[in-house]
Amino acid sequence: MTFYVENETDTEFPFDVEKVVEQVALRILDTEECPYEAQVNVLLTDNEGIRNYNREYRGIDRETDVLSFPNREFDRPGDFEIDENEEADYFDPDTGELILGDIMISVDKVKEQSLSYGHSLLREFAFLAAHSMLHLCGYDHELPEEAAVMEEKQERVLEALGITRED
Repeated sequence: MTFYVENETDTEFPFDVEKVVEQVALRILDTEECPYEAQVNVLLTDNEGIRNYNREYRGIDRETDVLSFPNREFDRPGDFEIDENEEADYFDPDTGELILGDIMISVDKVKEQSLSYGHSLLREFAFLAAHSMLHLCGYDHELPEEAAVMEEKQERVLEALGITRED
């Protein structure tokens, strides 16, 4: 599994960002029974940066906490079956890894939301990483039943990693 993590801010967290991303991502991919080694790109930015990305790529001119850009559309969430004729579109030719997509996290929102929700920076960061990874696996939360599925999966993964609201 390959993670490319870039921090375009001066923010440093009291935990190893790459390690947390890797733990969360691996747990989700294991839970979702992803049959491939995967590749994920993670960009840490600030509120201004994420607002610019949100405006440029989604046409929404406002800040958000996390953006997810899956490399492929899923017929069903967590269904990693890929047609043989489409493999060149989804796999890194050098590593053979499935390119899941890109995650962008606002470090400002991590700080704001951890204070607002009364939990640690680690918990908020891991939650956003889990949320975004689920989007990269085809999940969404447009409908209440979809949101419930994502929430349950996020909580289960964080609990399994020992990252609780009390942290």
